[in-house]
This record gives sequence, C-alpha cells and structure tokens, in this order.
Amino acid sequence: MMKFETRAIHEGQQPDPQTGAVIVPIYLTSTYEQEAIGKHKGYEYSRTRNPTRTALESALASIENGKFGLAFASGLAATTTVLSLLKTGDHIVAGDDLYGGTYRLLEKVVKNWGVTTTYVDIDHIADFETAIQPNTKLIWIETPTNPLLKIIDIAALANIARKNNIILAVDNTFASSYFQRPLDFGADIVVHSTTKYLGGHSDIIGGAVITSNEQLYTELKFYQNAIGAIPSPFDSWLVLRGIKTLAVRMREHEKNALFLAEFLEKHDKIERIYYPGLSSHEQHQLVKEQMSGFGGMISLELKGGFAEVERFASRLKLFLLAESLGGVESLLCYPTKMTHGALPEAERFKRGIKDNLVRLSVGIEHQQDLQADLENALA
Repeated sequence: MMKFETRAIHEGQQPDPQTGAVIVPIYLTSTYEQEAIGKHKGYEYSRTRNPTRTALESALASIENGKFGLAFASGLAATTTVLSLLKTGDHIVAGDDLYGGTYRLLEKVVKNWGVTTTYVDIDHIADFETAIQPNTKLIWIETPTNPLLKIIDIAALANIARKNNIILAVDNTFASSYFQRPLDFGADIVVHSTTKYLGGHSDIIGGAVITSNEQLYTELKFYQNAIGAIPSPFDSWLVLRGIKTLAVRMREHEKNALFLAEFLEKHDKIERIYYPGLSSHEQHQLVKEQMSGFGGMISLELKGGFAEVERFASRLKLFLLAESLGGVESLLCYPTKMTHGALPEAERFKRGIKDNLVRLSVGIEHQQDLQADLENALA
C-alpha cells in the first residue's frame, strides 16, 4: 500500500479524463443529463452524488484506512447522520469529555427522538461496559477529548463494543487522520469535523464519516441523501486541497505544540497543563502506542481564575481569540463561554472544565514568535 502522504495527494484525484487537468474540477452543477430513462453515467442529482464530492470521499476513506467515505456540510451534520442510525428507545454510551456541540445535540435534539445517553468517565474504561443496557446501540467517544485532551484505549473499547454487538464511533478530529486511524484499532465509524485539520485553513465548514462496514455505509449513505446535509462542490474541493498538505502541516503543528507545552509546563503562572506529548500526561504511554504523534492542541489552567484568563487573552497578539481549531493560524478558545457554553455550569465543573481553563490551537507560525506571544501575555 502507498504511504499516507502519497495517498493524500493522489487517491480519488486522478487527472480529469476529458482535459487532463491535474486538480479535480469543481463540478458546479445541480443535475446531470441522462442518456435514457433509468440510464445515467453514475450521477443524477448533486445532493445524491457530485464528482468533486466523490473525489473527496475517496480521499477521506483512504487516509483513514477505510473502505467508504461520506462528506457532510459540517461536523455536526456528520454526527447527526451517524445518530440517525438509532431508533426510538435506543441508548447511547458516551465519553463524558466531549465537544459541547455534541452534548447539545444529544441532550436537546436526539433525546427528543426517544434516544437516551449515559455519560461515562473517560478515565475508567470498565465503566463503559457497566453502563451498557439491553437497548444500547452506540458507543460514542472522542480521543483525544475536547477540551481536556484525555486519551482512551480504542482497541479495548472496540472489544467491549464487539462483545456486546454495539457500534463504536470515534470522533478523530483532534488527532487527525495523520496521527491516528481508529478503524485500525477496531472502531466501526470514524467522524471528523473537516472544518479543522483536514481543511486546515479556517475557510470552510465540513464534516466526514468513514467506515469499512458495507452495511453501515449503505445506511449512512441513505441518510446522507435523505437528510441532505452535504457540502458544496467548492467546499469539497477546499477540503481536498487541505488533505494534500495534511501530513506536512500536522508535523509542524505537533513540533510547535510540543515546544510550547514544554515551555508552559515550567511557567509559574500555569496551574495545570494538558498535552498528550508530555511525559507528565496520565496516558502518555497509551498515546505512543495508539497515535503516531501528539497533535497540535494544548489546554491549560491559569493561576488566578477568570480574571487572569481575561487579562491573558487580551494581551495575546498572534493567538487569536476565536472558536474552532486546526487552522494554520494559532487560536485561543475559552471553553466555558465558547465551545462548551451549551453545558450547564454544574456539568462543566463535574467534567473538569474550570473557569480558568483555556484551549490553544497551535498553528504553524515560527515557534519562537509563538513563545514570545505567550510570554508577553503571561508576564
């Protein structure tokens, strides 16, 4: 099999047969001429299939070592489509440290379908099996988690899911396909917000679902078409462009993040730091076994509470205060008011999301400039 970097550039992206164009064209068409009634060339209507999106979906499957890829209009659209596999009366077991938008979806939307969720402490994998009920149909996790960057043993959880005939879905957004491929460890479904590292330039909103299970793919493809939350051809093209440089960018994100994490860990203004690449991280050994790199995300708790967070954020110049992550530029996020604002205060504290927690998406600027920016803000 070709190496990751080669597949990311070539898989599903052959030169255009009509013109020889090296880059996949943006097919801005809603519909396609049919040769006769019931006879077409593989495309009927662009909600169902579009050649630019087909190329993206092939690339997505390849970089995750999967057989089937599906692209969506956002990460939450991808998540919603996976959750559409469930029926009234079904039950989900989910890791307790997860994106606030996923929590909002589970508690404010999916619950209205008659589907309930039990949240399990991500640090205690045996509790996932304890939480399983006769009607449990899905286990949902993130690893690394958002925002506390916890790691869960995918292979161990896959064994639990398989033994109980339950689907295991893993949100792989934080690691990216370059550093981690959950299907290799037994997961059934991988989900991404392609808005983040796969797009990589903070210029699109998108999502993805990848699987090697043909039955699951058939169902998910049906829901993709029936629900219709698909990306435009242009957004598909932008994600394809991003995937081509994913390997190069992720190596730079990681290099910068490790450099800054080692600096921040020793700083007297930092109460606690979360970064999988530090030997002090509780699951550092598991990270090295399950991932090929440590990623570009850092979370930290500042001494001095919220007042210190406000001062810190106001003094940063290169780290922009903004939602999202995974772009080439560095961002600072305050989970309590931003990504995890949907969680009630009691839930946030229960899950360890304190008022002095900030999350850094480390970009690919020069590491010394980023360090100087943080030093100035902490001074």
